[in-house]
Amino acid sequence: MSQSVGNRCDRLPHPPALDYKRLPQAAVYLPLVGWLVGGICALVFYLAGLLWPQATAVILALTAGILLTGALHEDGFADVCDGFGGGMNKQRILEIMKDSHIGVYGFIGLLLILLLKISVLIAMPTTIVPLALLAGHSISRLSPLLLMQRYTYARGNDSKASGAVYQPNFRELTFAAVIALLPLALLPAVCALAIIPALLATVLLGHYFYRRIDGYTGDCLGASQQVAETIFYLSMSALWIFI
Repeated sequence: MSQSVGNRCDRLPHPPALDYKRLPQAAVYLPLVGWLVGGICALVFYLAGLLWPQATAVILALTAGILLTGALHEDGFADVCDGFGGGMNKQRILEIMKDSHIGVYGFIGLLLILLLKISVLIAMPTTIVPLALLAGHSISRLSPLLLMQRYTYARGNDSKASGAVYQPNFRELTFAAVIALLPLALLPAVCALAIIPALLATVLLGHYFYRRIDGYTGDCLGASQQVAETIFYLSMSALWIFI
């Protein structure tokens, strides 16, 4: 991605002295970060809903999430769209994803995924949207961990980011999964089925990345979070007819 991890972290308050060498191991807490981001998005939606229509509240809630994370995952999704859309081989795909400029594939991909999120959340009952945001942000952050555990980093040892690569073990992955799934307890039981399409999408993405570039990059991890979050909302909306 075009910006450093350190710059991204500066968007939220943190201790002045951070050991960035230990940052990769902190990846197991990504679902907990999802609680924070999703919770703030939910709060923004609730407060905005007191003044404006649901569509406006949804857009403001999504904007809050983007501002909190510095569009980290959206940036990765756009880079993946550009790289895999315009690259014919591994080397070219990696070169395109490393370019900080956004291309046509990235722009269209971002536009479509944001429109999907907005349209689905607008259609949900108002009381459910905050819970969907909390669960969606938490559960979707399990997807990068699954890719990190299953595959290897595609850029090799020569990449500056290779030092940030981390492979969670089974115990860490189980801990992250429990944290990620806890918000589902606040939703109707049938909504738990929405995690199946989200996890399936992660499996398919991981296979696709491996087939094209022999592994994953940071952009691939961000893209997996965006796809899993969107599919979770879509699945919840589809399941709502049974409630």
